[in-house]
Amino acid sequence: MGAHIETGIDIVRQHLIDPEICIRCNTCEETCPIDAITHDGVNYVVNAQVCNGCIACVPPCPTGAIDNWRNVLRSEAYSIDDQFGWDALPAQHEEINAPVEVPAHNDEAPVASDTVGGSTVAPWSAARPYVQLYTHKAPALATVVGNFRLTDAAAPSDIRHIVLDFGALPFPVLEGQSIGILPPGTSADGRAHHARQYSIASPRDGERPGYNNLSLTVKRVQHEDGNGVCSNYLCDLKKGDVVTVIGPFGNTFLMPNHPDSHLLMICTGTGSAPMRAMTEYRRRRRATGETGKLMLFFGARTRGELPYFGPLMSLPKDFIDTNLAFSRTPGEAKRYVQDVMRERADDVAQLLGDGNTHVYVCGLRGMEDGVMQTLEFIARSHSLDWPALWERLRREGRLHLETY
Repeated sequence: MGAHIETGIDIVRQHLIDPEICIRCNTCEETCPIDAITHDGVNYVVNAQVCNGCIACVPPCPTGAIDNWRNVLRSEAYSIDDQFGWDALPAQHEEINAPVEVPAHNDEAPVASDTVGGSTVAPWSAARPYVQLYTHKAPALATVVGNFRLTDAAAPSDIRHIVLDFGALPFPVLEGQSIGILPPGTSADGRAHHARQYSIASPRDGERPGYNNLSLTVKRVQHEDGNGVCSNYLCDLKKGDVVTVIGPFGNTFLMPNHPDSHLLMICTGTGSAPMRAMTEYRRRRRATGETGKLMLFFGARTRGELPYFGPLMSLPKDFIDTNLAFSRTPGEAKRYVQDVMRERADDVAQLLGDGNTHVYVCGLRGMEDGVMQTLEFIARSHSLDWPALWERLRREGRLHLETY
């Protein structure tokens, strides 16, 4: 049986996922190199018969739900069916709480290169994040103070900028973190809706500086299978509505704080949220004399479907190098972020060769392979040793991928 370390009294250390913290983002299942993780309509679970304890799934988990273990008698190990029925993790039985060897899953633990494409550690100069301050059992409540449509009224994509205020309740966040939203109501089977994860689109000092608030970038999703419950709930919110929030989550997709650090940001659609947060934080600090460069590649179907188009175009050219790609502009050839990156290959290569550059990729899962292949092409065509560079970027917390 996998997912355990054997002891002389036939106790195994079983790997489990906490259903109270898990936000069903599917990261663990996609990361697992041996398909030991599966899910139903309720829970994500680990098959102890398959799991070998490699820990590849632990670092990418945005909430820490994956990092749970129980010492159990081999004959009483929890089955997949047991785990599917859980609303909470079972307690550790004290009578079998014998010491066992703990699999290493710290920052030094090896992670297979073919299962984790980006860094599993934060930049060395990143601020210390707070995580999981509020849970399903003890969530935070926030008040809606703004809900603005970002895309043209005629555009098929309804993307919103939503501002939540926490009043006197402490809710510290950093650029690159996310929160979970608990939509009201229940699913068809009578269970409460799971939390949905959204990246924070505002800097650490708030959407409005000095206020205890944050913003989200949310796209309305309409699916016949029932998906889109939370996005529609959020997009329909009015000022004064109260929202149930858990988190914050994320301790690696963070921006560096040293003043000469460069940010190479690549995103599509609502993947612009963390990029907006980082850009806005840098914009507010321009007077401090920071010398780091900002370069952005931002893709959308059309100009009217690009979130933050107006504000983005008003940013000074000497502050951020903005490159836009539109794939569905009538009468024009399709252009994706990879195409524009190749056009700017010399400048991208210069950044890749600088040890102060941090790369961030956020957007739809389908963009990840294309972006990584383009970075490799640019590196190789400029005589950079891509395998060595890639490993160094990952090891030093300078290559972060967040796709969904």
